Amino acid sequence: MFNIPEQFSAVAKANLEAQLSVFTTLTSKAFESVEKMVDLNLNAAKASLEDSSIAAKQLLSAKDPQEFFSLTAAQAQPTAAKAIAYGRHLAGIATTAQAEFTRAAEEQIAETGRKVSAMVDDVSKNAPAGSENVIAIVKSAIGNANAGYEQFSKSTKHAVEVMEANMNTAVNQFSQAAEKNANRARK
Repeated sequence: MFNIPEQFSAVAKANLEAQLSVFTTLTSKAFESVEKMVDLNLNAAKASLEDSSIAAKQLLSAKDPQEFFSLTAAQAQPTAAKAIAYGRHLAGIATTAQAEFTRAAEEQIAETGRKVSAMVDDVSKNAPAGSENVIAIVKSAIGNANAGYEQFSKSTKHAVEVMEANMNTAVNQFSQAAEKNANRARK
């Protein structure tokens, strides 16, 4: 007998359960990332307030304009270094979250693809004569969808790598410029 509706129902139920599991995992990872970002921002704000207070006291204690400008220049480099560290930490959190999301999505798509392929194979074994072309079309469509996803996944990974490389380059250039400015101010 032909029990395709039951097979589709079982696959749909398993797929829904898998999606719920992935959604739960992704939500948990998202909350972890948000928690890390909030913690980073709170620590950065606290440190910034403390640094600003100390810097203001130092600047107010300057005895002449030259000492004032020397203190200002001396404060520029640590501030730039802290901004760079903050940016790197924030980028690290975002990169980790992106990697977790990508991994979970890839696992889900691979598992769904396996289940659908298995279901199509089961259906094709029980299919009536003359339905070979339809089954071949379905298998081809599934293969094309999987190939498209793999290409999309590769392109996304490449784009993330390029973005990370560009961000690292920008941070390094900013760091070098800040150090040059601090060195000029000291002279």
